[in-house]
Amino acid sequence: MLSETLTLTQTYPRVLSIAGSDSGGGAGIQADLKTFCALGVYGMTALTALTAQNTQGVQAIQALPESFLKAQLQSVGEDIGVDAVKIGMLHTPQMVEVVAWAIEHFQWQRVILDPVMVATSGDRLIGEDTAARIVELLFPRVSLITPNLDEAAVLIGTTPQNEEALIEAAWRLQAMGAKGVLLKGGHMKGPDVVDVYLSEDQQISLFKSPRIHSLNVHGTGCTLSSAIASFVAKGMTMDQAIESGKAFITQAIEHGKDVKTGGLSSGYAHGPLNHGFAPLVMEKSAL
Repeated sequence: MLSETLTLTQTYPRVLSIAGSDSGGGAGIQADLKTFCALGVYGMTALTALTAQNTQGVQAIQALPESFLKAQLQSVGEDIGVDAVKIGMLHTPQMVEVVAWAIEHFQWQRVILDPVMVATSGDRLIGEDTAARIVELLFPRVSLITPNLDEAAVLIGTTPQNEEALIEAAWRLQAMGAKGVLLKGGHMKGPDVVDVYLSEDQQISLFKSPRIHSLNVHGTGCTLSSAIASFVAKGMTMDQAIESGKAFITQAIEHGKDVKTGGLSSGYAHGPLNHGFAPLVMEKSAL
């Protein structure tokens, strides 16, 4: 056979997204794959849920069986392998348990958790029991969590209103068991977007960028966490990956701010980013 005569000597950076599907294409698995392609890494998926959603919001959620999630994780982990993992929406406590098992079983080291709990539209996506299992089982096992203010409010009970409160909230999240914390302050008012990064060795960094006024911000959290996972898969440190991920998301928002996607049947709400503003060639490295 031809395959027996070929010697394959190179591979791609491999990133696995464990998340839900967004039928509107702006967030979830779809946004993750667009990000992976744009940043030149090989993307894989393990679906946790199907959603019916569009620019108006989430109309329906259908969780997939936990056994099927485990089968997907085994298929990828046992054959292709991964260099980094991004975790998005986990709809049930049992799904959290399956993902925690996979992290331990395959010894995945570069794991980015976007604790998806509230959609851009304000829709609550998971129950309190699932949120509790995420804190218990995943916070200690992942490299970085990337909650926004709404998700921080679910986790710690209060919503930070200023930079000082944002830093305090990051410390509280780390005290709950998280290693690295990137707390996103995009929902705070002000001319700048301020994010706080609290590293595993307890160093605080602030990331500030001018606020871009746009209706097209659906999937920003999914995209940022996927970008960070992509950059660490390519060999960057976490600090470098966060800085590069922030630059990518800022440009994706800027390049998509003037485009209308959706709003055919009612008023326009939350459109997608422009993930493909400057796609990179997929990188290769020696096996």
